[in-house]
Amino acid sequence: MGRHDHCFGFEADFVGDLRCIPMAVRRKLDLVGVKLKLVHWSDLDEGERQRLLAWPDDPAALADLDRWLERRTAAMAAGVAGRLEPACGAPWQQDDAPPEVLLASCRQLGLTLAPHAWGELDELQRFALVKLSHPGHEHRNLTRALAEFGLVSPDPDGLPLP
Repeated sequence: MGRHDHCFGFEADFVGDLRCIPMAVRRKLDLVGVKLKLVHWSDLDEGERQRLLAWPDDPAALADLDRWLERRTAAMAAGVAGRLEPACGAPWQQDDAPPEVLLASCRQLGLTLAPHAWGELDELQRFALVKLSHPGHEHRNLTRALAEFGLVSPDPDGLPLP
């Protein structure tokens, strides 16, 4: 079963109404090299946001997504969505070892990631952890994601540690 349209539990605060861009959509954007700003996302109607979430992530579908986003954002006040280098060999696409940015964030939180854990995650989970571990991020959702993925234990009250 594909995870191209999966929303995580740690995203529950904002995926109900899709007011923020879910990780599954952000991953597809990275794969096609599109920098979609939140203002672009906000200009899409709810049906379009749902469509982007449901959009498959096979190569042909991603090419269609790229073209659709270019056409759709061209008419927006913010202008055409920006371009990035499409993800190829990104840390989240590698399952051999966790990237240093994630390990550093875990150390900052007083957590240790088991060596085998990274390879057991799927690509969307790895994508989320890398995005949530970037410097300057408050890391609140990183601890939630780590707990959701079974990489740290929740506290007795059901809240992620620390």
